[in-house]
Amino acid sequence: MSQMIRVTLPDGSAREVVRGTTAAQIAADIGPGLAKAALAAKIDGELRDIMRPLEEDTNLALVTSRDEADALELFRHDYAHVLAEAVQNLFPGTQITFGPSTNDGFYYDFAPTAEHGPFRDDELPLIEEEMRKIIAADLPLTREVWERDKLIAKWAAEGESFKAEWAAELPQGEELTVYRSGEGWMDMCRGPHLASTGKLDPAAFKLTRVSGAYWRGDQKNAQLSRIYGTGWLNKKQLAEHLVRLEEAAKRDHRKIGREMDLFHLQEEAHGSVFWHPKGYRIYRELEAYMRRAIDGSGYQEVKTPQVMDARQWEQSGHWGKYRENMFVIPDEVPNIEDEGPIVSDDAEWMALKPMNCPAHVLIFRQGMKSYRDLPLRMAEMGCCHRNEPHGALHGIMRVRQFTQDDGHIFCREDQIVEEVRDFCALLDRVYKQLGFEKYAVKLALRPDMRFGTDEMWDKAEAELREAVERAGMANDDYGWEELPGEGAFYAPKLEFHLTDAIGRTWQCGTIQSDRVMPERLDASYIGEDGERHRPVMLHRAILGTYERFIGILIEHFAGRFPTWLAPVQAVVATIVSDADDYAKDAVAQLVAAGIRAESDVRNEKINYKVREHSLAKVPYLLVVGNREAEEGTVAIRTLGQDGQRIMPLAEAIAMLKGEATPPDLRAG
Repeated sequence: MSQMIRVTLPDGSAREVVRGTTAAQIAADIGPGLAKAALAAKIDGELRDIMRPLEEDTNLALVTSRDEADALELFRHDYAHVLAEAVQNLFPGTQITFGPSTNDGFYYDFAPTAEHGPFRDDELPLIEEEMRKIIAADLPLTREVWERDKLIAKWAAEGESFKAEWAAELPQGEELTVYRSGEGWMDMCRGPHLASTGKLDPAAFKLTRVSGAYWRGDQKNAQLSRIYGTGWLNKKQLAEHLVRLEEAAKRDHRKIGREMDLFHLQEEAHGSVFWHPKGYRIYRELEAYMRRAIDGSGYQEVKTPQVMDARQWEQSGHWGKYRENMFVIPDEVPNIEDEGPIVSDDAEWMALKPMNCPAHVLIFRQGMKSYRDLPLRMAEMGCCHRNEPHGALHGIMRVRQFTQDDGHIFCREDQIVEEVRDFCALLDRVYKQLGFEKYAVKLALRPDMRFGTDEMWDKAEAELREAVERAGMANDDYGWEELPGEGAFYAPKLEFHLTDAIGRTWQCGTIQSDRVMPERLDASYIGEDGERHRPVMLHRAILGTYERFIGILIEHFAGRFPTWLAPVQAVVATIVSDADDYAKDAVAQLVAAGIRAESDVRNEKINYKVREHSLAKVPYLLVVGNREAEEGTVAIRTLGQDGQRIMPLAEAIAMLKGEATPPDLRAG
C-alpha cells in the first residue's frame, strides 16, 4: 500500500501527503492564519475532527468560524461535553447519559446521586464556573476506539450503568468511540469535536435551566435531570441571543393569551385548547380568510370522520409506522359492572385520526374518476389527534388536538409540477398578507426507512425541485436548501419556514408528492387510453395547524394583531358620564359598519381606561367627552402611537372600516 495519499482542496488544487497526516497539519502547511482559524475538517462532505488522520485519497475542506452552521454544531457539542465533565467534577457519583446540541445551544441528561437528588437552577452558576475552568485549561479532546466488551466493563466498573446499557445495545460491528478531555474524563460519542476545550469561548455560553427528563425518553424509565444551556461562537452572539430570549419571553403566547383572555389549557384535557370568545374570534377570522383563499384556488372542501377502523390505518401504513402517536379506541360497549376489565380481549380497534389523508382517498374512490376530472383539489379544516408525550406539549404550539388547514391534490403525472408551482404562489400570497415577508423553502429528501422504489423517489424529488425553480424560489432569497433524509416515509416534501419579527424560524407550510398512498389504498382514474391509472397525491398545508399558527401570530405581533385579526378592533371610552349615550350610539354605528367595537362607560379616569385597553392590545381607542358628543367627533388613539387625532365620527368609521377589512378583500 502506498504511503502517500492525494488530498484535493475546494479550489481544485491537490497535494500529496503521507498517509496518516491530519487536516490540522495540512492547515499549518497552508499558513499560520489558517492553522489558527481551522476548527474541523470536512472529508468528502462529512464533518470530522481536525486531528483525525487521513487514510485515503480525499476531498478536504477546512471548517472555520465563517462556516457558522458547522462551527456552531461543533461548539455546542463540546459545550455539552464540558458541562458533563464539570458536573461530575463537582458532584462525584453523578452518572452521565446523553448530551446533544440543539438549535440554539445544548443540553445534557444526568442521573444525580440519591443523596443529592435532582439538580436545581441555583446550582447553575457554580457549574458554569467549573466549565470555564475546564475551557481555560485547554485540555486536548482526543478520539479513541474501544473494544465493545472492554468499554462496557469500564462503564460498569465506574458505576455508569446508563452508558454500559447503551454500549451493549449498539449494533455488533459498529465502531465504539470515546473522547477524552485531557488524560482522564471521557464520554462515549461519535464526534466530531474541536481539538481542545480551549477552542471554546468561555464568555459565549450560559446555562439556562434545569428540567426533568426520562432515560431514552420513556416515562417508564428512570427520571433524570436535564441541564440546558445556550452556546455560541463568541460573546457578541451570546448577548444578541439573550436579548432575543428576553424579547421572546415578553412575546410568549401563553403569557399574552392570558393577558388578552384568548384561551387556556388545563390538565383535564391535556394538549387541547379551551378557546375563549376573543381567541376564537381570531381563529374564525383566520379560518374565514383561509376558506376564501382555497375557494379562490379551486379547492372543494370536505369533512371526514374523526374515528376510523384500525384496518384502514393498517392499509395506509400508519398503523405500522405511526401507531405510537395514535389514540386507539376499542370498538365495543365498555363493561359497566364493578367487576372485570372495562374492555375485553376480543375488542376490535379503531383510532382517532392523526391525519386526514386516508379519508380523502376514500372520498376520491367514491365513483369513477376520469383523467378529465383531474386535478381534483380537496381541502378540509380537519380536526386531528396525536398522542404526544405530556412533557413535549408546549402551550398551543404543540398540542394533542389540533385542526389542520389540510388539502390533497389528486392529479396526473403531467400535472404535478404545475400544481406544486401554483401552490407555492398561493402560499406566498397568504404568508405575505398575514404579515410574514420572509420565509425559506427547503426540500426534504428520502429517509432511510421508506415505502416505494428508488425510481419513484427520484422522480418525486425531481418534480418538487423543478416546481420550486419554476416558482422562482430556488435561490438564496428564499433560503433554498435540500435536506437529505428529512422526508416522510411515503414522500419527499417541500417545507416552508417562516421568519418572525425577532428572527426566529417556524416550519409551517408543506407539500409532499406521494405515489405510495394511492397505491396502498387502491385509488385510480380512467386515463385517456381507457385504462386505469394511479393518481399522484399531493399532501399540502399552508398554516400547518390553526393552533400553532395562531401561537406564532401572537408572538410575531406581540399580541398587537393587525386590525382585521384583532378580537376587539375599537373601544369607545368616555371621559364623563354625560357622554355615555353618545358612546353607545357610536358603538352601534361602528358595529353596523362591520367593526368589532365595544364601549367603556365605567366610572373610571380616562388614563386608567387608556392603560387598560392598551394592555389588552385594542388597536383603536375612541375617546369621547361632552365636546365630542356636541360636535359629533371622536379623539382617536392608535395602539403603540403617542398623541391623538380629532375627527368626525363618520370619518373615523370609514377609516376603521378600511383597517378592519381583511387584506384579500381590500380594493387594489
